[in-house]
Amino acid sequence: MTAQEDVPIGKIAALLIVGLITFGLAPILVRFATDIEPMALAALRTGFAVLCLLPFWIPKRTSLSVLKENGVSHILLALAGISLGLHFSFWIASLHYTSVASASVLVTMHPVMLIVAERLIFSKKFKLIVWVGVIISFSGSVLLGVADDTSLEAFPNALLGNTFAFTAAVIFVVYFMLGRKIRQYTEWIDYVFYVYLYATITCTVLVVFWVGGIPAVSGTALLVGFALAAGPTILGHGSMNYAVKYVSPTLLSTLVLSEAIFAAIAAYFIFSEVPTLFSLCAMVVIMIGVSLTWYKRVKKA
Repeated sequence: MTAQEDVPIGKIAALLIVGLITFGLAPILVRFATDIEPMALAALRTGFAVLCLLPFWIPKRTSLSVLKENGVSHILLALAGISLGLHFSFWIASLHYTSVASASVLVTMHPVMLIVAERLIFSKKFKLIVWVGVIISFSGSVLLGVADDTSLEAFPNALLGNTFAFTAAVIFVVYFMLGRKIRQYTEWIDYVFYVYLYATITCTVLVVFWVGGIPAVSGTALLVGFALAAGPTILGHGSMNYAVKYVSPTLLSTLVLSEAIFAAIAAYFIFSEVPTLFSLCAMVVIMIGVSLTWYKRVKKA
């Protein structure tokens, strides 16, 4: 597969729709595994993803030496996986020290960071409507964070938690930018397998460091970890990793913000949670921003 291969826009759109729906299920699934250390759940999530992909990767696998000949740096591939593992870990860790609202607002800064990075580093030009869409969608995310900030507790280490969340956003930018570069020269299955493998190693090392050892895992946690791997990781992140070869990371990053809307819909049907009017307004703002960003902007490589 080459960078010049034509891919139908409909195929990309279908994959991204499925990916976003599974993304929205992630917070729902996590709520069924409150008995396990969150960072350990991240390790299970990535580990099960590797195991699920293994039977599909083995018959089609490309060795690291061949990937190198094709233009894929092993170092960059490892960095992409480490970045994903660190992103999961910093994001989860931030929730231990600051409010969900603050963490959510800071971690969703990645579309703003990406559009600036693509403009300054790769001299990529975006039309005004894309800039406006990014800003509006991010503003909707901020409003949604404010609407969801119902915590009355004090967070004495809020600065540390906010720093973790901001770091998670920066690392997500690095992860997406690396993915854009690597995916030009590699098949999807090779890219996601190696990335999830390095992410698993990263999360496992951090769990041992953070928890002080491998924690006990219940049967429920194992089931949730598997569900997170099959859905939000392989289908969710996987769809993004497929599309990043053909679509700007900025557009994909902005699209990720609509995850909160799918999560709210799932929470309504599963937990009978009715969003507030303010939350609904914030969701509308997000969709307006995403719509502007994507308006006639999907391009082939």
